[in-house]
Amino acid sequence: MDAAEEARLVRLARNGDMRAYGQLVDANQSAVRAFLRRLTGNAADADDLAQDAFARTWEVLARYDGGSRLRTFICGVAFQYWRRARRAGARRMAREDAYAMLEDGASDPHDRSAQRLALRRAIDELPEDQRAVLALCLGQEFTHAEAAEALKLPLGTVKSHVQRGRARLQAALGLVTETQS
Repeated sequence: MDAAEEARLVRLARNGDMRAYGQLVDANQSAVRAFLRRLTGNAADADDLAQDAFARTWEVLARYDGGSRLRTFICGVAFQYWRRARRAGARRMAREDAYAMLEDGASDPHDRSAQRLALRRAIDELPEDQRAVLALCLGQEFTHAEAAEALKLPLGTVKSHVQRGRARLQAALGLVTETQS
């Protein structure tokens, strides 16, 4: 969807046109859900958070200034919902990690599941802001400026989060040592 069409649909949605908002949701839902899946590590939780974020975006659509793409605004709303759900999610992730460790112990040690588990743990250990920046910039192909706007972070902070986060993930996967990065 081009910027002009998005702006037209936003104007209609602000005037109460649910059909127009539905088209905006359709155009942005895959990006928002993928961002949240990377943050949560769980598709069902990501879908629940995305639904909450889209419902909230409808309520606060008047705050969207049109200075960026709507997906940037929605991802910012989604990020705030994820932050609120993080404490409950941490307990759930601990249970899932324990289960994954049991499964991993029963499989071939050269199986990719060990690498996926190491990556998931490394992602979970990243600071919240750094994790969100990586999910947007590396996982969703947001520009650094779009990620900065969505997460309300300075552009320089986003750039350093990408560099440091990438290095930490590579080290966790044994691709480089942390002293090399």
